[in-house]
Amino acid sequence: MSGMIKYLKMNGLGNDFIVFDGREKSVQLSPDQVRWIADPESSIGCDQLIIMDPPRASGTDVFMRIYNSDGGEVSACGNATRCIAGLIAGETAKTSVLVETAAGLLVCSVAGKTVSVDMGLPKFDWQSIPLAEEFGDTRGIELQIGPIDAPVLHTPSVVNVGNPHAIFWVMDDPDNYDLELFGPMLENHPIFPDRANISLAQVLPKNQVKLRVWERGVGLTKACGTAACAVVAAGVRKGLTKRKIDVHLPGGVLAMEWREQDKHIIMSGPWGMDGRGEISLEQ
Repeated sequence: MSGMIKYLKMNGLGNDFIVFDGREKSVQLSPDQVRWIADPESSIGCDQLIIMDPPRASGTDVFMRIYNSDGGEVSACGNATRCIAGLIAGETAKTSVLVETAAGLLVCSVAGKTVSVDMGLPKFDWQSIPLAEEFGDTRGIELQIGPIDAPVLHTPSVVNVGNPHAIFWVMDDPDNYDLELFGPMLENHPIFPDRANISLAQVLPKNQVKLRVWERGVGLTKACGTAACAVVAAGVRKGLTKRKIDVHLPGGVLAMEWREQDKHIIMSGPWGMDGRGEISLEQ
């Protein structure tokens, strides 16, 4: 694809996106083009690139394609979902928006600059995460960084919430760990055949959790909505958190709930519009 194309610059808690509208004219980008656009030194720069396509299922509002900055396509992004739902709500005056992704249909409730998303059911069995070998209890798997007798990180919880996540529970501040060093090694560990998002989570008083995330195909990120989903589900399973918690990320706070009645995860947080522009795709 070549020529000039319009884009939107959006963010969810500082997790920033370039959004292309392919609903009237199809937008198809190569992995090289995605990487180039996402690189702040050569082009605009973003964590993920989003393409809005016409809805595929009856009664839905939009289909969202998601590309990480490394050029790879992924199935889910909670922060981007809030942005797209907020955008559609502004166009249609709807307060309920149905967003399709490769991971499934997401029901979004929009109230101004706050969007709540039903992220669906978490998956805990080892084949659905997926893991390269069988683990009967995914609340904590055998994986560690550091010496065997004194590991720096160990026994992560693993869960799939549209993409695979590993959460290392730490007692002290997640900022004390060199996630930029450990993240790439853990993301690409052989136990994760599809790679994984790597999180450090510290449980705080009054139903608060501090979270840092190394995002698969992106790197250190200010916010990751699906990581917050993974934390509330894994935290409840381990008896570490309540079903309603506030997750504190470097970019801000997400209100999370893993509902008892239907086991769906509800994520609530802000979205923002940062600007509009045009870009030439001829490098």
